[in-house]
Amino acid sequence: MQPETTPTPETITRKDFLRDLGLSTGALMAFYCMGTLTSCSKADDSATVTPTPGTSTGLTGNADTSKGAIDFTLDLTNASYSKLKTVGEYVKIGSVLVANTKGGKYVTIQRLCTHQAQDLVAYRLSTDDFMCSAHGSIFATDGSIKVQPESGQKPMTLYKSTLSADGNSLRVTA
Repeated sequence: MQPETTPTPETITRKDFLRDLGLSTGALMAFYCMGTLTSCSKADDSATVTPTPGTSTGLTGNADTSKGAIDFTLDLTNASYSKLKTVGEYVKIGSVLVANTKGGKYVTIQRLCTHQAQDLVAYRLSTDDFMCSAHGSIFATDGSIKVQPESGQKPMTLYKSTLSADGNSLRVTA
């Protein structure tokens, strides 16, 4: 009788893993294009809010560039956006990312990274910048590029953010 052996762990790529599952290239592309599959990099744990304008979601106006110019107001007392009153917190709304940056300054930039349009951009309080975890692109709070993984990358679009006198609403405009 032969002694039982423990199999050695084997490294497998994501492509090989999915191929071994029996998914065709066409099916994989369909999943990828629909956003079902994402990069294996660090997950984005921000709140992504998909509001319906004019309802009790705390958003009035347009936060989606495909529907025209960005021009909306957030009710910071609404549960969907109240975390924005805390320095270091951010939310993604429509086509934008709104962050309460160092010093309590609100910064609003485009949601998708300019490198490969990845939706993995996050605000980092410790370095007061925005990072896309897909490939390591880093942007300053003015939208300029701090670190670019490949040439040809563009700065992020920056939107104007104005806090109301009472600190309970934030207006964002193009």
